[in-house]
Amino acid sequence: MEESTSKEKILKEVRNALINKLENPFANIDFNRPVYGMLKEDPTIQFAINLNEAGGTFIYCENEKDIVENLKLLKKQNNWDSIYCIDERLTKFLTSEDFNVADDPDHFLEQQVGITRCEYLISRFGSIMVSSAIMSGRRMFVFPEVHIVVAAAAQVVPELKDALEEMTKNYEGRFPSQVTVITGPSRTADIEKTLVMGAHGPKELYVFMVDNA
Repeated sequence: MEESTSKEKILKEVRNALINKLENPFANIDFNRPVYGMLKEDPTIQFAINLNEAGGTFIYCENEKDIVENLKLLKKQNNWDSIYCIDERLTKFLTSEDFNVADDPDHFLEQQVGITRCEYLISRFGSIMVSSAIMSGRRMFVFPEVHIVVAAAAQVVPELKDALEEMTKNYEGRFPSQVTVITGPSRTADIEKTLVMGAHGPKELYVFMVDNA
């Protein structure tokens, strides 16, 4: 009897495939071989290249004081009223260098620029790994129009798997409930293939990397 539905036809093909098993045509494939080739540059340099290609901005800082100087310059160039930060560790550092930050929770929805730390920087894709375990919580990575990330060169890892392995070690038994990988500013082209920046998060992304933090 002819199968009456597409579902029945598909199930019949599956049954026949299970009954009449063939030899594996890909027996010589090495599944342990890396999917990607070697990075062309030093991981830090490769991260900067890939971040810029993804639409982000990489800013190298020689030391911690250089972070503040670059932030002040960026703030002046873009006429930002203030930079919002709820990370106590980061706020303490910035205020110790006489940099004013906003942290009033009542004004959270008014912020234009937010600054956070991160977990790791992934060279392969120029991506930033963040988690809910960071003092900035869950909202700071997606709410402000401009997201500034402060990181150390020691946080750069070659691949995504390296970042996940390090996260597993660092948070043994208490892995964060949210881990997010950010690659460039938020964007979408779902509507008539028109690119819209900031559709689901920040329109601009800056990474300040300090060499000796």
